[in-house]
Amino acid sequence: MTVEQILVGRDNFSYLIYCKETKQAALVDPGSNASKAMKCIGELNLDLKYVINTHHHHDHTGDNIRMKEAYDCKLIASHIDSEKIPEDIDITVADQEIIKIGNVQMIFIHTPGHTSGSICVVVDASYLLTGDTLFIGDCGRTDLPDGSNKQMFTTLQMLKELPDELIVYPGHDYGKKPFDTLVNQKKTNKTMLADSLDTFSAIP
Repeated sequence: MTVEQILVGRDNFSYLIYCKETKQAALVDPGSNASKAMKCIGELNLDLKYVINTHHHHDHTGDNIRMKEAYDCKLIASHIDSEKIPEDIDITVADQEIIKIGNVQMIFIHTPGHTSGSICVVVDASYLLTGDTLFIGDCGRTDLPDGSNKQMFTTLQMLKELPDELIVYPGHDYGKKPFDTLVNQKKTNKTMLADSLDTFSAIP
């Protein structure tokens, strides 16, 4: 199993997940220009089965149709956010639902806060792909339409219960490094250190 982190535009991240044995793959958040991902898919001779949208914002979903038309793959999102994505979503996932690509297991976690239908993806108990829920050193905005401070605080408390060894792969390159261990984020991320909604809400 391999996860490739791909920089899209100025600071968006896409993630190409694939099974080395079967060559089956999934692309998380194609962004507004999936050309780098498409090049990687071709070079590795991968069979793209799914495009996963962690939430409905256009900077993460912009190249959905291009990918679907090029690879005849299925689009995945949460039921809630699928209603806000212009393209028809083929598969809606619920909290703790599992989908496999080859020998690779992807567990979807409902993580509202940035949007009401945001999801994170745990890949083979090794990687945590967080979209705009958790960044390195921060969390996603909650002041946009469909965002919620209370939901985000609850989500972050839930993420703190996940295994320390997970590698956090965020949806944007906003931190001091492009990825980190979850245990380090639990110890250093100001939004994960907040122990009450009031404390969390007071973070600038």
